[in-house]
Amino acid sequence: MISYSLLLQQSAQTSNALVEYWKHSTDFNKLAQYEGNMTVARDNEDGEKLQEGIDYAKDKGVIDPNFVPDPYIEIDVLGKNPHQVADTILQHIQEQTGGFVLVLVGLSGTGKGTTVSVLREKLETQQSKQVVTWSNGNIFRSVTLLAVTWCEQNGCDGFDATKALTKENIANYMTMLSFGKFNGKYDTHIHGLGLDMLVSQVQNTELKSPQVSKSIPTVAKVTQGEVILFAAHAVDVMGKDGLVVLLEGREQTVNYVRTPFRFSLVLSDESLIGKRRAAQRIMADALKRLPKTGGASDEDVVAALDQSLASMVAEVPS
Repeated sequence: MISYSLLLQQSAQTSNALVEYWKHSTDFNKLAQYEGNMTVARDNEDGEKLQEGIDYAKDKGVIDPNFVPDPYIEIDVLGKNPHQVADTILQHIQEQTGGFVLVLVGLSGTGKGTTVSVLREKLETQQSKQVVTWSNGNIFRSVTLLAVTWCEQNGCDGFDATKALTKENIANYMTMLSFGKFNGKYDTHIHGLGLDMLVSQVQNTELKSPQVSKSIPTVAKVTQGEVILFAAHAVDVMGKDGLVVLLEGREQTVNYVRTPFRFSLVLSDESLIGKRRAAQRIMADALKRLPKTGGASDEDVVAALDQSLASMVAEVPS
């Protein structure tokens, strides 16, 4: 039986309980297969787009076409919760003193995000490490802001990718970004085209403006190499300064980060990717069906879960 308190957690423990609860359910397995196929298809599509960007960067000489990435340590997460996965990773770095960079990759559904959160908690509370996480997202947004600003200053009719994203312009935008300590904290400084701002101060304003958000996919496609190298430098600087940097991403983009601590999460039973995704969708939807005041009985919870499953499986194409 699934209790209200367990559903309220919306955690890996909740999704694992639902997978076990519905292991013989035809409807759940149908939904899980659909979710699994969709997840793999999205991952493959994202991987192909990333690789196009990497190949483009190699062709224009931004990154070394002969670069061979360091190997990854594979961890099968089958039957493991995020704490067990994190403990396995920490066993490989238990003798490490000072700062370092840890890279974590894996397909959607293998628990990368949750594992990073648990790793951060364990490193901070058990080893008193100063931990930061890194995402390339704000760097792509920063380059996009510069490209959008260039268009505005050069009389373009909206965002003109052909004019704004020449090899020379992109190289110039990257000189307008610098990473270092500002006001005592690591940050990225945008300085050029009349802009003078820190990413931490504008990440929820200028960097999320409609024009920037709309143009990011176009910019990201042709700036993968530049952003990868910027990120590799930034995390290296922080690691050498005694910080622990946790970097989660796709292999194509984090391959260029130099560190011996590289881990790849895999699932020997790939059907679990779809089952986890299906369980995550169902438990979120079921919670909305229950009173926000709480106190739902186990029977109420199961009824809500069954309703959510029935609703979702009805939308699965035949």
